[in-house]
Amino acid sequence: MSFGQCVIRFHEQLSYSGSPLPEGIGVINPFIESTTAMDNLRAFAQKYLDDKNQRRIILGINPSRLGAGVTGIPFTDTKRLVSECKIPYNGKPTHEVSSVFMYEMINAFGGVTDFYSRFYINSPFPLALTKTNSEGKQINYNYYDSAALTKAVYPFIVKSMWQLIDLGIATDSCFCLGTGQNARFLQQLNKDHGFFGKIIPLEHPRFIMQYKSAAKSLYIEKYIMALTAADTEFLAANSTPDFNH
Repeated sequence: MSFGQCVIRFHEQLSYSGSPLPEGIGVINPFIESTTAMDNLRAFAQKYLDDKNQRRIILGINPSRLGAGVTGIPFTDTKRLVSECKIPYNGKPTHEVSSVFMYEMINAFGGVTDFYSRFYINSPFPLALTKTNSEGKQINYNYYDSAALTKAVYPFIVKSMWQLIDLGIATDSCFCLGTGQNARFLQQLNKDHGFFGKIIPLEHPRFIMQYKSAAKSLYIEKYIMALTAADTEFLAANSTPDFNH
């Protein structure tokens, strides 16, 4: 199977099966709740992941309800789905600031095709989480926002991480989006389960866009330098010397 076929199969079977979540917390599974999301993912996988390349993973927190919670593709809102990934979408447009940063970075890296041939983006908790606020409105929620939630979803996260690695992910290093709670959780998770040789934290796109937008170009450069360095280290470590020359 190609990497893309493995990705499609993973999401076709993806369903939260852990402990009951705390009151007011919900899970959005667009691959069950929306045929459009699954169609988007299949088109994306066939277009950008249909090979047997090993990829390095970039882990976010959990999908947002306006990004992958709609499109099925991590850090991709409906606007970027159409304009950058060239995948048609006829529903209500959504805008996600993290998606804006990621695709500016991807274009600076070399473009969508080159980037996704080398990297794969997902999350330790690969489904969107929401919380009902005091006004009865659903808002984005993170898997680490309450100790009770983290405890409930922990076994599911561990299971999902092994399944993601089995897609064909290089395990020498992993990129973590978020230098705070997400990084601390993933560092400890990795210490306990040995998924990767090392975790490389990068500032989360939402943090950059909300608080450091004036320095956005510097953060894009930081991302590209980190991604390129990890690729170079991996290729050097796995190259076979040619003693005939």
